[in-house]
Amino acid sequence: MITKFISFLTVGLSGLLLDFGFTFICKEKVLLNKYLSNSIGFLISTISNYFLNRHFTFQSNDPIVTELYWYIGISIIALIIYNGIVWLGINKWKTNFYIAKLIGRIVFTFWNFFGHFFITFH
Repeated sequence: MITKFISFLTVGLSGLLLDFGFTFICKEKVLLNKYLSNSIGFLISTISNYFLNRHFTFQSNDPIVTELYWYIGISIIALIIYNGIVWLGINKWKTNFYIAKLIGRIVFTFWNFFGHFFITFH
């Protein structure tokens, strides 16, 4: 489980770059709402992470349709957690948007790993 978690974190770093990059473009350049921008960055990183985790972390050969169903379900819950933490960070803890975003990613990383380890790629 530890080697899978390390691989999951490695894949997650690429997702982090995609997430923050697309969020920045959407929020700062296109001037979209910060939560919509956060969700777009999350969605793009989630799609990339699915295929990378399927291949590198879990070496899965199961049908994509079944896995993707569970992956999306777990990811939707992660997005709710993520946007909730971003909201708390900005509105209650008075932190910078991107700091709140980083805290949210750290928290939902554990949710995602265990959800995908025990359910999606069981």
